[in-house]
Amino acid sequence: MIKQSNIMILMLLSLSALPVFAAAEKKPTETYGAEKTAQTVCAACHAVDGNSVISLNPKLASQHPEYLQKQLTNFKEGKRANAVMAGMVANLTPDDMKNLANYFSTQKITLAKAKSNGAGSLGEKIYRGGIAASAVPACAACHGANGAGIPKQFPRLAGQHADYSLAQLRAFRLGERANAPMMMAIAAKMTDAEMQAVADYMQGLR
Repeated sequence: MIKQSNIMILMLLSLSALPVFAAAEKKPTETYGAEKTAQTVCAACHAVDGNSVISLNPKLASQHPEYLQKQLTNFKEGKRANAVMAGMVANLTPDDMKNLANYFSTQKITLAKAKSNGAGSLGEKIYRGGIAASAVPACAACHGANGAGIPKQFPRLAGQHADYSLAQLRAFRLGERANAPMMMAIAAKMTDAEMQAVADYMQGLR
């Protein structure tokens, strides 16, 4: 027969283990909130995991969180013009944007391939060596040899949709996107063919 004291000990041990188990299963509040926002607000255009299947919408997966947070803030403040995104971020707080940026940065990007700009192509030459004739610097100087970018400074470009990258280069050239003066100055010196080539090459970077 089990003694009453032994029963009490077993009950106490069982109760003490419950919070530990619950803590292990529960996600941090900020992670849960960001994931919920991704599912209800972002997924239609960017997919829940940030790997957009619509080539004109950017992949957010694996992007530097500082860059993502800056873009969301710029949309909210009107420094980056986009009517759709302005509406999406209207009700997000600074913490919401920070948590959302951190969430997408931890998702794994789905890599792609260049359509025609591989080794020895115009796209590779521009990305790695720039365009001397028009004083366009090498993209690799800021975004890295493999397109990984530099945290807190320059975004990841590797694996990004070529259509999206091309659209952004054109927007910089036309002044429609004005939240990166350096890129506006660079894009102003590039032709459509040069933009298309380098955008395609970046899509295939690993």
